[in-house]
Amino acid sequence: MDYIAHIRESDQEVQTVAEHLLETQQLAEIYGDKIGIRHITGLAGMLHDLGKYTTKFQNYIRLAIQNPENPPKRGSVDHSTAGGKLLYNLFHIQPQGAFDQQDFMNKGLLAEVVGNVIISHHAYLQDFLDPNLESKFLDRVRDRKLEGFDHAVALFYEQVIEETTFYHYVNQAGAELVRYMKRDDKTETELKMMFLTKFVFSALIDADRTNTRCFEENNVKGDISSNEPMIHQKLFQTYYEKLMVHINTLQTGLNASSSIQQLRKEMSQQCEQFADKPSGIYTLSIPTGGGKTLASLRYALRHAAAFEKKHIIYVVPFTTIIEQNAQEVRKILLDDANILEHHSNVVMDEVENIDGESNELEDAVVNTRQKLKLAKDNWDSPVIFTTLVQFLNVFYASGSRNIRRLHNLSESVIIFDEVQKIPTHCISLFNQAVNFLKTYASSSIVLCTATQPELDFVHNKLEIEPDAEMVHDLDFVIEAFKRVEIVDKATDVSMDTEKLADFVEQRLADEPSILVILNTKTVVKNLYHRLTEGSSGVPVYHLSTSMCPAHRNHILDKVKQHLANQQPVVCISTQLIEAGVDISFTCVIRSLAGLDSIAQAAGRCNRHGRDEMKQVFVIDHEEEDLGRLKEIKIGKEITRKMFIDLQRDQACYGGNILSPQALEVYFQKYYTELETNLNYFIPELRKNMTELLAANRSENTYYRSYYNERGTILPLFLANSYNTAADYFEVIEDHTTAVIVPYGSGAKEGKEIIADLNGQQSIEDLSSLLRRAQQFTINIFHYEKQQLDQNKALVSYLDGKIWALTEGAYNNSYGLNLENDSLHDGFIL
Repeated sequence: MDYIAHIRESDQEVQTVAEHLLETQQLAEIYGDKIGIRHITGLAGMLHDLGKYTTKFQNYIRLAIQNPENPPKRGSVDHSTAGGKLLYNLFHIQPQGAFDQQDFMNKGLLAEVVGNVIISHHAYLQDFLDPNLESKFLDRVRDRKLEGFDHAVALFYEQVIEETTFYHYVNQAGAELVRYMKRDDKTETELKMMFLTKFVFSALIDADRTNTRCFEENNVKGDISSNEPMIHQKLFQTYYEKLMVHINTLQTGLNASSSIQQLRKEMSQQCEQFADKPSGIYTLSIPTGGGKTLASLRYALRHAAAFEKKHIIYVVPFTTIIEQNAQEVRKILLDDANILEHHSNVVMDEVENIDGESNELEDAVVNTRQKLKLAKDNWDSPVIFTTLVQFLNVFYASGSRNIRRLHNLSESVIIFDEVQKIPTHCISLFNQAVNFLKTYASSSIVLCTATQPELDFVHNKLEIEPDAEMVHDLDFVIEAFKRVEIVDKATDVSMDTEKLADFVEQRLADEPSILVILNTKTVVKNLYHRLTEGSSGVPVYHLSTSMCPAHRNHILDKVKQHLANQQPVVCISTQLIEAGVDISFTCVIRSLAGLDSIAQAAGRCNRHGRDEMKQVFVIDHEEEDLGRLKEIKIGKEITRKMFIDLQRDQACYGGNILSPQALEVYFQKYYTELETNLNYFIPELRKNMTELLAANRSENTYYRSYYNERGTILPLFLANSYNTAADYFEVIEDHTTAVIVPYGSGAKEGKEIIADLNGQQSIEDLSSLLRRAQQFTINIFHYEKQQLDQNKALVSYLDGKIWALTEGAYNNSYGLNLENDSLHDGFIL
């Protein structure tokens, strides 16, 4: 009898359970080899669908195939528990008599790590112990009775791997676990196990879905080739040569002999020299306008070639515009196919039933839902641009779509651009994730910003290397790049929208180009409307995250054209323009905020030093509602006090509000003020997320309460709450939904993408469509989604997994329109 794992949609060809398990094992081993755990990840691969060997599951599949119009009820069979149960039975129940206690503990930990991954591969990692003092893990692997389990195990040993060979394989996995544990003697066991579990989960999810997709596409070679690292190495060498041609052109141009250009050249060379150092965590503090993107790329390509890295990953703030950096790099490397921009998850990630009974039908028969799950979305591109939200989601968010990418962060060069933008409640989680990538995943990390935060000042420190700074004589460089003076108008008087509009119009008499940066989208939109109603005749543009990336790009291109032609222009923006955007105005007005934001705003003024000195005005906008923006509010008050300090003593902070001394003081005060929130405090549970994820048993209050209530210890080595932590995790504290917007009318633009969602798509076409959709997606808050629903402005596609706006809900001037009453062409600028 052929035991079926999958049925191909196109020709009804069968993939057997043995084929799927062995092929998934092979892929998982390749992924695990990146951090020296090929047998641990391979173990998860070979056991994950053991439950498909039951007669009950086979009858279920055949009935689904025979009755496609009336298939059996979804979730009526559990196939994902069996592999975890086998590991628990074999290696977790303490043997009688003499035994090796350390070996028992190692095998027990292995059974918990790999078992949790297996039972969770249709949902998310389970809690070993949850806030109700229940163990969903034990419920599955110890307590659940599985019909046909013994017969399935016998078939596994017969068709997949012989029993003695299996035990030998487990011993190899156990030896890998010991080596993994010894790699770092400073980190607690629970934190090590948490990251190990998540890495193995990532490897299994990607291996399982990749093998299933390759079978469905009849790709007999699979999706991994043994020479892929060699291909990436050749690419990086080619990219380096192209980059150097571009850099040499800049260094021999008209302004090549200027002092600024000479400094840029020296810093770029210093980055290349730094690339010969071993992988670690380093800082690159080039001032704004100093050529940071190209210098960091030069380091990354050189280091990747020298140390055989697989990926170069740029991570930018969730509030910035990643396409600006990607566009600059694309123009130099000339290779769209191998450069991925990942803004957000276009597809809603279905968080499935934790009991392993929710997705069995889709796992066997490919349909629309399964195609969305299989669509290639695993960050395997050589060069990736993504956001801080997406990076943190990989490690901590629920669902399997995010974590699938984790293993591809290993053996990489990861550049965090404008790293000071990490939300404070995520500081410890960020530091722990980056430390893992450095210590265990052989990745090299660059913290890239002109305003370095004090990430080694907090309790869960970032393990930055000694002598980590790439730029020599930083104080001299900062002084040489000084092109603006900060004018404090915030401590004198506040302004409303009307007064601010008057101030902008007054400044237009002296300055041809003005950028206004405010703290909330509401006041940005209000000022935009007020200025467009004025009579100055100067073009006014709006930028915010209510606009999709393609729209923001289009607006920025228009603004840059005005600036290049030295034509008057005003741009009103949220803080998204402060990082990653190469643009220069003759005057900047910044609403009072954190000192790092003011420094970044100053970087958009007189950026290239064409004028001797220009002014950045800091104002206090009285109509900004910062009630839900705690970090901005606290940063604003610290900065206000520092301005007052400088008024009282002009020598304070070295006489410069943006000096390195001032920024150091600012960040230390800022993190001290927010100290109770740095570990991601969860008010509902009165716990920090770091405790849920990695507290040892002596500090785990759930573990102690379990013992006090039941009079017995939890019979597990781990007691952490992975699922509960993921349920509470959000980088942006208000949950958002990605929606595709009908911006643009070309063949590859938003309207066309939305129209294509109605058609039948292959997995390959769907992967391409979702990649294109990145440029035409915005994220909306829950209250916005409710209002759009009420105004009939949302349309769902592909079984409710993808959302799109109607045309009336998107305005061609300012983006999202909750009222759904925009004219087709928007406002004329």
